[in-house]
This record gives sequence, C-alpha cells and structure tokens, in this order.
Amino acid sequence: MIGGGFVGHCCAWLLQQQGHQVQLIAPATAPQGSAAALGLLMAEVYQRRSGRGWRLRRRSMQLLQQWQEQLQLPIQRGLLLLASEPQEWERQQRLVQQSQCLELLSPADLKQRVNQAAVPELPDGVLGGVWSSGDGQLDPMQWIQRLQLAGAEQGLERVEANVIGINGNGGGPWTLRLDNGSKLSCDWLVIAAGLGSSGLLESLGHSLPMEPVLGQALELQLGSEPPAWNGCLIWKGINLVPRPNRRLWLGATVEPGDEASPPALAELQSLEGTAPSWLQQAQVLRQWQGLRARPSGQPAPVLEQPKPRLLVVSGHYRNGILLAPACAEWAATQIQES
Repeated sequence: MIGGGFVGHCCAWLLQQQGHQVQLIAPATAPQGSAAALGLLMAEVYQRRSGRGWRLRRRSMQLLQQWQEQLQLPIQRGLLLLASEPQEWERQQRLVQQSQCLELLSPADLKQRVNQAAVPELPDGVLGGVWSSGDGQLDPMQWIQRLQLAGAEQGLERVEANVIGINGNGGGPWTLRLDNGSKLSCDWLVIAAGLGSSGLLESLGHSLPMEPVLGQALELQLGSEPPAWNGCLIWKGINLVPRPNRRLWLGATVEPGDEASPPALAELQSLEGTAPSWLQQAQVLRQWQGLRARPSGQPAPVLEQPKPRLLVVSGHYRNGILLAPACAEWAATQIQES
C-alpha cells in the first residue's frame, strides 16, 4: 500500500480486516490532501441520485456507520445547506422531492429555528435551506490516528519512506525501491498516493495526469455567543464546522495550482462579504493548507486496475474523506475476487 492519507489508511485497515498482511509506505510528513480536509460527509444532499458517484457516497455512509462502531470514533451528524441564489433554492426544492431523508426549510422556517436555538444571525441573503440529519462530518486526522493504532494492533507494518521506483508487470511480485536505499516486494500493489500517483504510474508506462488544487482553512475562536445549530453549515460552498470549546473550522478554498492566495483566504473568512458579526469578530487560532489531486480528463476518483495485481485508488479531489470507505471496499473486492 503506497499512500499515508485517509484513503490509504482506510484501504490498509480494511484489507487487514479481511486477513491480508499489509505494508503501508508513506513519508512521515502529514498527508497533503487529508491535511486540507474538513471531513464533510455530503451524501444525501448530493444532487445526482444515480451513477457511480451516488453509489459510492451511499455505500461509504453505510460503511462509516459500521466502522464508527468498530473503531469507537465520533461522527458529527447533521448538515444545513443554505441557498444563496434562486437557482440554488430551486435545485434544493427538487432535491427534497426526491429524498425522504431531507427537510426543506423556508426563510421563515430558518428564522424560527434560529430564534428557538438562540443562534446568532445567519449570513446575509439566505433564501432557504436543506437540513440533512444523516450527513455530517468527521475529524480526518483523528480517524487516521485511530486507523494507525488499530492497524498496528493487527500487525500493520508502516514504512516511513518515499517510493522512487517500481519494478514488475503483475506477473509476479512487485519490487519497490525506496529513497532510504531499501527494497520491498509484494504480491499486490495498491497506489493511493494522491498527486504522487501520477509519477509512480508513469514509470510503469501508465498515464494518469492529475492537477493540484490547493485548499486553505482556518480554525477560529468564537465569542460568548457561538452558533448553536446542530451540525455543519454550508454557505456558497464554504463549510462551517462547529468544534468543541466554542471553536469553528472554516474552509476550504479551491485554488488551482499549489500557491496559496491571501485574497482567497480573506474571501473565505468574510464568507465573500456576507459574514455575520459573530464571525467577523472571531479570533484566528490556526491556518493550514493542503493539496488535493484532481484527475484530468476523467471524473474523480480514479479506481483502476491498469496491470494485474496493481490497483489505483487515487484522485479523489475534494471527496477523499467521504469516498474512502467505499473505495477501500472496491480495492478489497478486486483482491478477494482474484
């Protein structure tokens, strides 16, 4: 297993659950994509109700429910998706008609809930919203740490190194050359290395072009009247994730390339000029960023078997946390059926 992000750890843990001996190869530094993730779980509010993306989302939510119990990890349930434009509000109304798990909230409904919950004012220009009790959020790094611990308890071997070369064609064991001078061999090779997947596959004659998309995020300390809504709030594509001790995660930007933009971060913090007073007055405690891998010319994520005994589980773009369990199950199924 090459890749130390959320996807790689989910794959490694699930393969161990099925009785496989797993080596996870990744540098000691924090994973780029997972480091930028806020852990939003958006399945029921997904606009499409068919196709691969929908099936992966639904399956992941089912698996997360099971894994949560096995790993004894929290998931923050509840998500409020607000509409800022008439077309968005119309789409939300159609979406609720297709799902029995969603609740449509008019401006009057939102106002009533705000008053009842003693929530500070919502952003300016809210036309309505959709409440999903089944969607939500998890803490990506907390889950990675628990998956690491659970894996170690079952004999997971973690190798802190970079893979600089791969030899083999799938007819026999794969040989991996590491930057520490050592070599490893394996019967099956799973590549879940995000942006690094392209170079590894290119050395095997397989093209997988991907582009980096940078994301910046903030952790804020709120004042004496923090938001009291249950769950996460999404406004104009910006995620507001309540945290313990009157804190809030705010993110993440979508910036092509790998250079952070100060103006983009300012727009994020101001909710594009619509931030209510309680958010404007919040203190910035932490700022972080990371790179997501977006496949070029094909939808995310990439689930492929380009050669025998070689699997690619990569290019998740902004949905790596949500889709990781279902993608891990796909990889495990390919190995089991072979």
